Amino acid sequence: MKHVISKTSKAIVSSLIIGAALAGCAVGPDYVAPETKLAPFHNKDAVASRQTTLAAPKLDNWWTGFNDPMLATVVQRALDQNLDLQASIARVAQARAAAQAAGAALLPTVDANASYTAEHQSTQSPLGALASAFPNYSRDQKDYVVGATASWEIDLAGGLRRAHTAARDEEQAAEAAQLGTRVTVAADAADAYLQIRGLQARVAVTQDQIDTDAHLLELVKARKQAGAADEREVAQAEALLRQARATMPTLRVNLEAQLNRLDVLMGAQPGTYAAELGTNAAVIPDIPAIGTGDQPVDVLRRRPDIIAAERHLAASNEQIGVALSDYYPKISLSGALGFDSLTTNHLLSAKSFEPIGTGALQWRLFDFGKVDAEVKNARGAHAEALAQYKEAALKATEDVEDAFIALSQTEIEAQELQLEVDSLTRARDLSEKAYRAGSITLTDVLDADRQLLVSRDELDATKADAARAAVRTFRALGGGWDAPQQVAAAN
Repeated sequence: MKHVISKTSKAIVSSLIIGAALAGCAVGPDYVAPETKLAPFHNKDAVASRQTTLAAPKLDNWWTGFNDPMLATVVQRALDQNLDLQASIARVAQARAAAQAAGAALLPTVDANASYTAEHQSTQSPLGALASAFPNYSRDQKDYVVGATASWEIDLAGGLRRAHTAARDEEQAAEAAQLGTRVTVAADAADAYLQIRGLQARVAVTQDQIDTDAHLLELVKARKQAGAADEREVAQAEALLRQARATMPTLRVNLEAQLNRLDVLMGAQPGTYAAELGTNAAVIPDIPAIGTGDQPVDVLRRRPDIIAAERHLAASNEQIGVALSDYYPKISLSGALGFDSLTTNHLLSAKSFEPIGTGALQWRLFDFGKVDAEVKNARGAHAEALAQYKEAALKATEDVEDAFIALSQTEIEAQELQLEVDSLTRARDLSEKAYRAGSITLTDVLDADRQLLVSRDELDATKADAARAAVRTFRALGGGWDAPQQVAAAN
């Protein structure tokens, strides 16, 4: 028995060694990361010349740079509770499991098995009719089998290794996509919050405008009764009041929509955090400075969508090798060491020992061009992935350029509106002095108030848009996750 086991073990070990030697090559092209040459951002000077009171934050947690504790709380809550982010984490676990399974295919599979069979044999079957002629024949048969089996496909052409590498690339792409979801969630939460603050400020200004127009209407009516105004002036004052009141429903609808949007982003039922945000003053936060020293290549290395596109490209390259490996023969080895006996008394004896070894060769010699089609399909998928990567790189630079110009120009608009508000404030103050001196009527003073309120509403809307443009800029630059140096260097 020992002699038989020794010979079988040596045969298996020898096969493993030969298989490992043969598996030293892998067909297919070796992956080379594409080089993307891009010119520096042409709109960065517009952002670099901004005058700000807040320092530039780290891109990892840019939302803290707005110096708004509630904004930081909202974004962090979204990162902790967002369901899209949780789903992306689950997709990473799936991709990791797929890569693990692809790696396991490179190694032998060993199974332990045991079976027991009891049979009451038919005497009319061919075997039963023959056996029943012998003395002491018993129709009741039992069979006991215990042992272990092993199988291994020798990766001659490297197809399994290519598949494993492709699976690992897809795992890394899933990890990058998860980071991209994190960036999106943080930016969307900040965008919703800033819209809420802007709309709350506009609601307050609109209410002031309604109160002013209502006061103006009462004054005009009083003047009409005194004979100092006509019906036309009353109608004009009523129209101004109706116009102010008509803007309020739209503002409240938009405000409710953003509150509900933010609740969903934070993984909560709409209405959960509305009261919390309503108790805080509707102050639109100031915009911090934004670093503009990054070159386009730095942005590409940081943006998760570009990282994911590059990893998909690498996986598609490995799939070419997987397809090409079908041109070559496939060799598999299998063996079993076990015991087979009719009784348990002699089950673990030398006479019951039953080693089995099998080698198999499979080679496609003629398949009507099926492998050719698979290789062409893999090469086509790689070409598609390359084009998608290049397009993603161009769109990334487009996002940055658009964000830069939107931020700089919206801030210029806000600065002009601020000057307009300042001028209208002085005009209103002068109107009050003139009214006290008896030079003008109260109607003129209230009209000056109304013009000021309209300008303040435009200013609040523009300031919120500028803050949102800053969020868009941070997002375009790939901010929102910690990019270790080794990750940047690998890309």
